[in-house]
Amino acid sequence: MMGNDASILWLFFGFKGRISRMAFLLGGLAMVVVTMFVLYRVNLAEQLARGLDFWTTILAVVVFVSLWCQAALAAKRLHDMDQPGFWAVSMFVPILNFFAFLALCFLKGTPGANRFGPAPNLPG
Repeated sequence: MMGNDASILWLFFGFKGRISRMAFLLGGLAMVVVTMFVLYRVNLAEQLARGLDFWTTILAVVVFVSLWCQAALAAKRLHDMDQPGFWAVSMFVPILNFFAFLALCFLKGTPGANRFGPAPNLPG
């Protein structure tokens, strides 16, 4: 299972290999928590009338990184289902992204190894 820094970087930034439903869900939730924290800080900075430019810049960076991470997570989840990672683009289509997220959370992956690598949650 994932236990070192290289595995965490692979999980959020790599596009090769496979991940399980739980890893996908937890990774997606982590992205939501980070984004919500930064949104909270932007709101707080706006109310206090200081630091708004800083937190707005941080929000832009977090949103960009989060999009990359969501694409990487979705591609690896699709690989677990023996599907090409290209379909991760569905995560960027409004309305469809909600249903795509749910499908990737609930549909089972391919048992054993497949053309995208060994069992889930290992860098491929």
